[in-house]
Amino acid sequence: QLQLVESGGGLVLPGGSLRLSCAASGSTLEYYAIAWFRQAPGKEREVVSCISSSGGKTSYADSVKGRFAISKDNAKNTGYLQMNSLKPEDTAVYYCAATEYYSGSYCLDQTEYYDWGQGTQVTVSS
Repeated sequence: QLQLVESGGGLVLPGGSLRLSCAASGSTLEYYAIAWFRQAPGKEREVVSCISSSGGKTSYADSVKGRFAISKDNAKNTGYLQMNSLKPEDTAVYYCAATEYYSGSYCLDQTEYYDWGQGTQVTVSS
């Protein structure tokens, strides 16, 4: 079974940047599509971005298009979410999730991602 551990969260000023990492163990990330979700206080968890197993297809929520970039490095068995031009409304706990052998160009429903990390807090505030 795949284990995922997120890191890279923290407190950042509006307009700043962070890069989240999702380190995988127990299996190779090469065969997995990954997604990043986030959950703000009092709100439902929502998808932020996803990338296909091959890494060739990505998708983004409208709220982060042009600001965030998802990637994965199979050699390092790690996924990434580069977040630029951060806004206070990006404040949330960010989770990475994975599912095997998915090559689609859209993000699956969260119930179809079977492996999850514990989350990392991102706070955007002045």
